[in-house]
Amino acid sequence: MKEEFLHFLWKYGLYDSHQLCDSHGNAITVINPGEYNRDAGPDFFNARISVAGTVWAGNVEIHAKSSHFNVHGHHTNPAYDNVVLHVVAENDKRIYNSKGEELLTAVLAFDMSLTEKYSCLLNTPSAIACQDDIGSVDKIFQRNWFEALAIERLEEKSVSILGIFSETGNNWEETFYRVLSRYFGFSVNAEPFERLSRRLPLNIIRKHADSRFQIEALLYGTAGLLSEGLFKDNHNDAYYNRLVREYKILSAKYTLQPLDGWIWKFARLRPPNFPTVRISQLAGLLAGSGGLFSRIIEAEGVGELAELFRPQASEYWDSHYTFGAAGKTRAKRAGAQTAGIILINSVIPVLYSYGKVRGMASCIEKAERFLEDIKAEDNAVIRDWINAGITPDSALMSQALLQLRNCYCRKKRCLDCRIGFKLISSGAKMKEQNTLLLEP
Repeated sequence: MKEEFLHFLWKYGLYDSHQLCDSHGNAITVINPGEYNRDAGPDFFNARISVAGTVWAGNVEIHAKSSHFNVHGHHTNPAYDNVVLHVVAENDKRIYNSKGEELLTAVLAFDMSLTEKYSCLLNTPSAIACQDDIGSVDKIFQRNWFEALAIERLEEKSVSILGIFSETGNNWEETFYRVLSRYFGFSVNAEPFERLSRRLPLNIIRKHADSRFQIEALLYGTAGLLSEGLFKDNHNDAYYNRLVREYKILSAKYTLQPLDGWIWKFARLRPPNFPTVRISQLAGLLAGSGGLFSRIIEAEGVGELAELFRPQASEYWDSHYTFGAAGKTRAKRAGAQTAGIILINSVIPVLYSYGKVRGMASCIEKAERFLEDIKAEDNAVIRDWINAGITPDSALMSQALLQLRNCYCRKKRCLDCRIGFKLISSGAKMKEQNTLLLEP
């Protein structure tokens, strides 16, 4: 019996309250189960119970067996001296706290079908454990949970963004530049792009806002992509050699130290997503556009932002994907999908974080509205949800489904999921895997 399952039963009162009594047969009435504690210390704080007419206030500790109190060393820990009730599935030992006082112990009686349903979810090999049963959950209930998950995801991203905000001396423009740079590399080159933004501060780039070429020289040079031997046939490339000369001047002026050029990944990427092309697009976004972050704050619709974050690489890249290797001519403008990824993962989370710090509900609401106005993402995780019968109608919903899959389904946190709670606590028995083949 997992302790977290007993926590679940206690928290939501999914037990037979008429059978809750102490070892002497005295009825125990739960006035308040307490506040669930996931950190060190008793499992529930500030609970209130009534035993034989006497009200007790304190903490509640829960174990599968009462002897586990001693196994975990709680009997010598004064932090557990304020435990007023020890809740167990099996009372196999009389327990005393560090003061030598015997703990009031109660065995939790509950419907074993709840355990069966929980075990069914835990033991399902599918990536989405409840995929065969989620359709039985009310759509409005689902929607409310998904909206809460989308906010939870924004909150988690906000923690990281506010950490960067602190590192930059509370500079929103620099903060956004770092977050934006990371997502220009997508998942494959996210780390190198973030390291580049830290190595090359925005305040240096802005001194050359009127020269896209100089910004490209700064970016490519500090990225380490102008290093000798990194690309074939680059020695006779005029554009490459101009960048090298320009970077030597600028790096000396600002004492810049390049990254190792070998950290950039090209393998298994479509050529339009090569970091060489992406860096040029980033340079186009940073050149002569003024304060990017201020434009985000002022934007009223997601459409204008979507166009802003579809920059085009410079003319050289129309016929190249790497330095020196010419190919078929084609303009390299960031696509709508790229713009959507940047909006979802950098623009909107930073806007949300800004609203939180400044206490501006309008910015928070705008961030949520922008998510609702963007098309749902298309990736392997979202396709799994669609196969399970859940089709997101916006980025708000697809972000919620990513949060649910990554933070709940993969970690088997069905007890913390509202849909899992609904299915486990429902009266209807879940389908058994071996009966599915018998259906007509």
